[in-house]
Amino acid sequence: MKIAVLTSGGDAPGMNAAIRAVVRTGQVYGHEVFGVKNGYKGLVDGEFIALTHQSVSGMLSRGGTFLGTSRLPEFKEEKVRQIAVDNLKKFDIDALVTIGGDGTYHGAMELNKMGIKTIGLPGTIDNDIAGTDFTIGFATAVETIVDAIDKLRDTSNSHQRVSIIEVMGRRSGDLAVFAGICGGAEFIITPENPVDKNHMMEEIRKYKNEGRRHAVVVITEKLFDVHALAKEISETSGFSSRATVLGYIQRGGSPCPDDRILGSLGSYALNGK
Repeated sequence: MKIAVLTSGGDAPGMNAAIRAVVRTGQVYGHEVFGVKNGYKGLVDGEFIALTHQSVSGMLSRGGTFLGTSRLPEFKEEKVRQIAVDNLKKFDIDALVTIGGDGTYHGAMELNKMGIKTIGLPGTIDNDIAGTDFTIGFATAVETIVDAIDKLRDTSNSHQRVSIIEVMGRRSGDLAVFAGICGGAEFIITPENPVDKNHMMEEIRKYKNEGRRHAVVVITEKLFDVHALAKEISETSGFSSRATVLGYIQRGGSPCPDDRILGSLGSYALNGK
């Protein structure tokens, strides 16, 4: 068989490990494996490259995705997807392995409806894919966030400060929950656990009256304007407060052991067929 593999949407540590697993397992079964550059955009543009055992050497520990990724809103249009289907047929591709998050899965599902054999591997730091306990990249992102919380706590304690740390997650609070617990946060605010702001402010004022030197608040993105919240805490609690938006640093870095193992389980995408 000829099998294509792509990564789409946000990059996640461990994606390269998953690509590597697909390529090397495919070769064991005698398949030809092609990489699609830059996600669904590369599928539409016909950017296919042959991948071999040597192509993926050293990729197990490398962050990001060496195939590249992108977002292509136009892929929702059937006429755009038809170009992708035509390109897959032009290269005689028998099946497509997609590595990514929610949007990637929706794209693969639509291609499947158009007659393309597809399978999805869950690669996203947000851990928001149904049917799997953990997604590729989540564990590494949690480690990155916890490292940031530990460092910000040192500064918070020194300056008697409330540190607000905004993390990624989209509609899922898993990053905030796991990292907040590991980092000993006083408050963890997620879409699933929307904390009452007035209650939180009251608790922070109580901390100040009790003589505590600091507090840490971990919050999932887009729930509050964190800089405005920090200003309000500074004006009403007796603590100074600063907000830190970790942003894209959460996606980078060499995958941790858990994500290298989870990515390597991409070999099951082929299942010997």
